[in-house]
Amino acid sequence: MKALSSTLPIVLIFVLLSISLVAADDSVDFDSFLRCLPTRSNSSVPIADAVLTPANSSFESIYQLRANNLRIFLSTTDRPAAIITALHPSHAQATVVCAKRHGLQIRIRSGGHDFEGLSYTSDVPFVILDMFNLHSIDVDMASETAWVQAGATTGELYYRIAEQSNVHGFPSGVCTTLGIGGHFSGGGYGPLMRKYGLSIDNVIDAQLIDANGRILNRESMGEDVFWAIRGGGTTSFGIILSWRVKLVRVPPRVTVFTVPRTLEQGATELVYRWQQVAPKLPEDIFIRIQPQPINNGGNNRTVRVLFIGHFLGQTDRLIQLMNTNFPELRLQRSDCIEMSWVESTVYWAEFPDGTTTDVLLDRVQVNRSFSKSKSDYYKAVIPRQGLEMLWEALMDIEDIFVQMNPYGGRMEEISESETAFAHRGGNLFMVLYGVTWSESDGGIGAAARYVEQSRRLYRAMAPYASSNPREAFLNYRDLDIGSNESDETDFEDAMEYGEKYFRNNFMRLAGVKTKIDPENFFKNEQSIPPLPMRSGHD
Repeated sequence: MKALSSTLPIVLIFVLLSISLVAADDSVDFDSFLRCLPTRSNSSVPIADAVLTPANSSFESIYQLRANNLRIFLSTTDRPAAIITALHPSHAQATVVCAKRHGLQIRIRSGGHDFEGLSYTSDVPFVILDMFNLHSIDVDMASETAWVQAGATTGELYYRIAEQSNVHGFPSGVCTTLGIGGHFSGGGYGPLMRKYGLSIDNVIDAQLIDANGRILNRESMGEDVFWAIRGGGTTSFGIILSWRVKLVRVPPRVTVFTVPRTLEQGATELVYRWQQVAPKLPEDIFIRIQPQPINNGGNNRTVRVLFIGHFLGQTDRLIQLMNTNFPELRLQRSDCIEMSWVESTVYWAEFPDGTTTDVLLDRVQVNRSFSKSKSDYYKAVIPRQGLEMLWEALMDIEDIFVQMNPYGGRMEEISESETAFAHRGGNLFMVLYGVTWSESDGGIGAAARYVEQSRRLYRAMAPYASSNPREAFLNYRDLDIGSNESDETDFEDAMEYGEKYFRNNFMRLAGVKTKIDPENFFKNEQSIPPLPMRSGHD
């Protein structure tokens, strides 16, 4: 990466000429922003080494590298005025202070998995604070804890834990290039959720940069803010530098399986039964299902359902439990594979057989695609006719992806008010609907068609999903459920999406926002607003 210090005058000239980036807003003084940065950074690593502007040859490649949804990336014409690839915490602090002073919005990015691209796009003059280079992981086996910086990935965390122990793990996502900063702040779930809850349920401290550029820990930020950043989406309140997590115990060997069943093999009845059984299984068992349309010869399409399981134990015990609790699946020993817990993270990430755990250190998503995703929570069993309607919809939609994840266990035990993440007891399972396509399928020109397909499926499932509000998962961000403009946060509009993401916790989150960021510096299209100011007399 080329240092900025030797080219600063050229950069400033380029920015002045590139008026389309920032000059549309008279309140923005980008030259002064650049000059401000080194005055607010106290690192021995010059902040100039971390700043990229459009004049830098690396700018576009770095911008693209962690912009994972091509639907968003290729549809936007607005580019950030700069990307600050922070190399030291003080670089992030300086970015906050200088952006606030000189009228620039900040978008905060680590892994780049934001489904709607809010971490790297905006309609107003903005800079990206890219946390990717801040990815240290300090595992302390004596206390069974770890400090994990925001730019680290889930794969790196799993790998570093396994370096020191084969009987410890951490409950988090199956995609191994997820950035820890954002993934944890929205909840973070995976195959250990029924045993140990979400990632945030195992966070015990954090470092947060507030709107004044101060680094706060749990004690100095206070319990209200610490509550809010666990499930409330940190980017409404500040910038996460690192999380301190409590490791969890896992057995030396775990068991995984994938059992496919087509409609002709009774998949409808199995899924109907799964809804009743999966949330009540022993908490060591997690069984996700993935219905997918397939060709069954010629033009005959059908649906195949994958039952993908994870058990914190060995095969013999799993077979016993499944024969007792879910005999209809007819799980066989030949379906099961025993491995270490860290090897199971590779299995769940769907890497090819024989892939070593070294793949967990690959930090960037390789195969980007065009996509649109939506989510739902289900509190009642979908009846058989509802499942048959779902199968018909799947067979009628191109490149659809559906994933159903069971609740129960620890998720049922934690109160919805314990953290900002409110989707707890009373849910049987949550669902991700995703439509993906490639350049050969029409690329950005086909976006409208595919997005409408995702919406059509979502509308079709409305009679069976949660209602009043129809709940949604923040980490599967969806602007369809309500949004604001890039630089506005209307409270009424925020309530529309806020109650779906946070249920009864929304008003408390707004109260926390009022305390820590009353000027609403940290905002995006779905951020938490401060409470509205009272007018008139009480």
